[in-house]
Amino acid sequence: MNEFEQFRLNVTRRHFFEQGRNLLGGAALSSLLARDLLGSTAPAAEGHVPQGPHFAPKAEHIIYLHMVGGPPQQDLFDYKPAMDEWYDKDLPESVRMGQRLTTMTSGQARFPIAPSMFKFQQHGECGAWLCDLLPWKAKMADQMVFIRSMHTEAINHEPAISFIQTGNQVPGRPCLGSWMSYGLGSLNDDLPTFVVLVARSSNTEQVQAISARLWSSGFLPGEHAGVSFRSTGDPILFLNDPPGVPRDVRRTTLDGLNRLNQMNFDAVGDPEIQTRIQQYELAYRMQASVPELTDLNTETEATFNLYGEAAKDRGTFANSVLMARRMVERGVRFVQIYHNNWDTHGNVAGRLPDQCRDVDQPCYALVKDLEQRGLLDKTLIIWGGEFGRTIYSQGGLSKTNYGRDHHPRCFTMWLAGGGVKGGTILGETDDFSYNIVKDPVHIRDLHATVLKQLGFDHERLTYRVQGLDARLTGVEPARVVNEILA
Repeated sequence: MNEFEQFRLNVTRRHFFEQGRNLLGGAALSSLLARDLLGSTAPAAEGHVPQGPHFAPKAEHIIYLHMVGGPPQQDLFDYKPAMDEWYDKDLPESVRMGQRLTTMTSGQARFPIAPSMFKFQQHGECGAWLCDLLPWKAKMADQMVFIRSMHTEAINHEPAISFIQTGNQVPGRPCLGSWMSYGLGSLNDDLPTFVVLVARSSNTEQVQAISARLWSSGFLPGEHAGVSFRSTGDPILFLNDPPGVPRDVRRTTLDGLNRLNQMNFDAVGDPEIQTRIQQYELAYRMQASVPELTDLNTETEATFNLYGEAAKDRGTFANSVLMARRMVERGVRFVQIYHNNWDTHGNVAGRLPDQCRDVDQPCYALVKDLEQRGLLDKTLIIWGGEFGRTIYSQGGLSKTNYGRDHHPRCFTMWLAGGGVKGGTILGETDDFSYNIVKDPVHIRDLHATVLKQLGFDHERLTYRVQGLDARLTGVEPARVVNEILA
């Protein structure tokens, strides 16, 4: 045995005796208690024992509806009638206060105010002001929580989406879905714990690029990455066996491959090899479970009437949220849906109605469908973008059209189900929907609150990496927004 091998053996031995005193007993106990502690119907996956909640969770599932590009809050949820008197007047410097601008508007000679061209009405006992483009959401205003005081530091799409998905503007960190998978584990061994759907928008004037790093597991084990379902062709590549390869041959091949991988793991100890073994096995089981999941022929006509005719068209937002409901029914923990083209730098009059038609009825249907199936109380729905939009117009301004630039200082998100207090309206912005004047909520605060609903203290859900105990909310202060919780 050479010196290097002797050193590796000693380190491994020392690590085992120092860190693994109760490893086998703890693993066995966690496996036995998985159903009780995690609400699991399946044993914990080999190779990773979920950390488990710190206290009783209010939510077992999350459906996160991300509107890529940043919806204009003052055109949808943050009613600002005082702006009618400010039409085409310059945004006061006392309001802008030297804010950093994007390159899209930094060269403008002036910043003319663009009041919303859309009509607003109050709805529900909570009195929420909603744009007339959202008639379906208006019917469930008292089931929604509106946070009108969200804010972020990021001003461009890539770092902003990364920030709200992973808690950091720099790519490479685990996203919220990966943290949920790591903390709670699986509810169904035959389906992924974390699934991603990229919905097709009906208007495609200016779609933003999104990539798999947004649903990456980062420094967490690879098994916690999101599994992307495609909207065309097979939902997952290579789901079907190749022609001429019967099922028993596939099983024999996989068994042999797993033995080779296990030999490799025994030799080098790389935990990602165990992840590979588990993922191969999951893929094999998904060959049976995914076709059943994606077959909508079992859905009633009443369900399609609820979600809208577009639900029958694979890849639409309506179809995607219907799929999300089916996934939650079958034990998928986290479903992430991206809907693109909310980056309204211009033609708000033409684009925003299309965007709202895509998402309004399906969001209402999702809430009502989950409710009637007894799943809403344990499923947290999150809706929002990565930042808001400016009150001043980008480019040309008229009474009937305008554009809006990125705005990180304030934007609106809404939540429903999963232990939140429906009918709550939190936060206020100034008359310009430019600065927050009451109850600010940072992205870190949102993350801390979501983790609480899953049963976690955000400061204690950690993973050791490069000598540090890393967490979703990072090292800066974050608070649980108890005002919105039931």
